[in-house]
Amino acid sequence: MQILKNFTPKILVIGDLMIDHYLWGSCERISPEAPVQVVDISKETTVLGGAGNVINNLNALGADVSVASVIGDDNNGLELKEMLNEINIDSRNLIIQNSRKTSKKSRIIAVSQQILRYDKESKNEITQDSVEKILNSITNNISSYDAIVLSDYGKGVLTTALCQGVIALAKKDNIKVLVDPKGSDFSKYKGAYLLTPNKKEAILSTNINIDDELSLEKALLKLKNDINLDISLITLSEDGIATYDKKVEKFPTVAKEVFDVTGAGDTVIASIAFSLSAGKSIQDSASFANLAAGVVVGKIGSATVTLDEIEEYEASLHKSTSDAHIKSFSDIENIVNRFKKNGKKVVFTNGCFDILHVGHVKYLQIAKSFGDILIVGLNSDESVSRLKGPTRPINMVHDRAYLLAALEAVDFVVPFEEDTPSDLIKMIAPDTLVKGGDYKGKEVVGTEFASELKLVDFVDGKSTTKTIQKIQGQ
Repeated sequence: MQILKNFTPKILVIGDLMIDHYLWGSCERISPEAPVQVVDISKETTVLGGAGNVINNLNALGADVSVASVIGDDNNGLELKEMLNEINIDSRNLIIQNSRKTSKKSRIIAVSQQILRYDKESKNEITQDSVEKILNSITNNISSYDAIVLSDYGKGVLTTALCQGVIALAKKDNIKVLVDPKGSDFSKYKGAYLLTPNKKEAILSTNINIDDELSLEKALLKLKNDINLDISLITLSEDGIATYDKKVEKFPTVAKEVFDVTGAGDTVIASIAFSLSAGKSIQDSASFANLAAGVVVGKIGSATVTLDEIEEYEASLHKSTSDAHIKSFSDIENIVNRFKKNGKKVVFTNGCFDILHVGHVKYLQIAKSFGDILIVGLNSDESVSRLKGPTRPINMVHDRAYLLAALEAVDFVVPFEEDTPSDLIKMIAPDTLVKGGDYKGKEVVGTEFASELKLVDFVDGKSTTKTIQKIQGQ
């Protein structure tokens, strides 16, 4: 994950841009003019839709994104350009075609339910003149891109001529072209690096009913050979992602909760493009895309995901290494803010945890039961020596942190240098502060910064001191 955080790929998105427009309101009566609901509009919002959702996902991941498309000479086109400018998307490759309508889809939502959608758009193919303008526009700087994504929503921008022109240009500079296809005829994408059809789209394109491992392999191989792909890929919804390079490989989904699958396909192709651009393998990229999709399906509506959210999600699944759970002060502050914003309850405890034993584990398991996220403050080596004497700690801080971070109950470990974690507790402001039962009747550092204090009794006869004495034969 750190490699991805240190990389800012330059990615070009070409496809059908649109505005998703939402009118939010309430409905309390039926119109006297006709048997229809009357919606009292209280809020109006707009977001980038279509290929714009791929752009949003890449932008959220930290990519340097450019866009090429065709819009109309209309107010919706001006609005769309302004939305791109607001998130610093390079739109110099946007072509205006007279008489074309810029796509805008308006949805009326009342009581959290969509009751009507109306569209203003052109769905016919763009002109050959527009195709040539796009190709001419990207020709001079195509070598600067790490990857190109073709996002096809079937609105006429991605014609056969444009797709084949882009793929031919990209091949000259060994640039990967990834395609989110539309329809059943994928021939216009021939020569792309990979496609990301879902199972239904793959069945329609290959005429192979995918109902077992053998039929899945046949469909993957047919796509690879017929469309001349480097990698064949099919997304399988709750079953994850399947790829074919030299053999079939499946990467299971990792979603914990599914609230809405809207836009998950856009997240998958954006994540794969981002990861491949950073030099990751298709195996690593598919796994990364599954993690990203696992985050967005837990959100409502077309959503995006950041690298930090993916890292935290991976940590919550305990599929990451222990190092990923060890955080600095600045890291944990940002993490806590995100968790609290999402309504998660944060629990904090601290200690030396010099020689990890069953008493520690049971104590931490109980602490975790008080909330959603358990953060453990860990005394540094110097801090332990000041508290326990010059012969301690037995284990150095990174070793202690690594073992703690490997426990299922522990979400994050934060080493601190001071004798007490007062500053850390103040920064985190936990919902619950947990200390050992031996603090009953005593002052507990940081109590004033926590919503509540919980005291947990230790397991009798289990302590680091007694373990050391046993080793020494005392």
